[in-house]
Amino acid sequence: MKMPLSTQLLAATILLGSLPAHLPSSAAAYAAARVSVVFIEPEKFTDMRYSEGEHYSPAIQLQLQSFIVETGAALLAEPLRLEIRVTDVDMAGDFELFRGPVRDQVRVIKSIYPPRIALEFRVIDAAGQAIAEGKRKLTDIDYQMRVVYPPDDYLRYEKDLFRDWLRAELASLKIVRTH
Repeated sequence: MKMPLSTQLLAATILLGSLPAHLPSSAAAYAAARVSVVFIEPEKFTDMRYSEGEHYSPAIQLQLQSFIVETGAALLAEPLRLEIRVTDVDMAGDFELFRGPVRDQVRVIKSIYPPRIALEFRVIDAAGQAIAEGKRKLTDIDYQMRVVYPPDDYLRYEKDLFRDWLRAELASLKIVRTH
């Protein structure tokens, strides 16, 4: 059966639009070589999804992973490497199903639902020795008071939490890249 031209064009657009995620540029490949991010059993995380009906959303994991790699590589001094193991994510907000049956995809942002992220990390020098490592539980109960950019990013609070942690952790080790 022959597909209509409009269907063929839509399929080609979707395929071409997904290529950059699968074929990293040399800059993205370099960043990924310096910063590795692994999500440990993400299907068991507290809340990493777009709706109450989902158990877990791989798209959120990919977006966070890409953000952490890019941000970490920009902040990490040469020739250090950073390994991060994310062990739990509880996104800002929650789904309040008591508000009605169509609310399973509406994330309600309130102060009682702050973002929480648990992780383990290691900073490794050129000789392969760990110069810093530890476990961190990131949260920000005042997350609604922040000015986050872009304001329409679904993961803005979680990304901001990661950005702040990377800056603070690397600065405390005095290993932040100077520009």
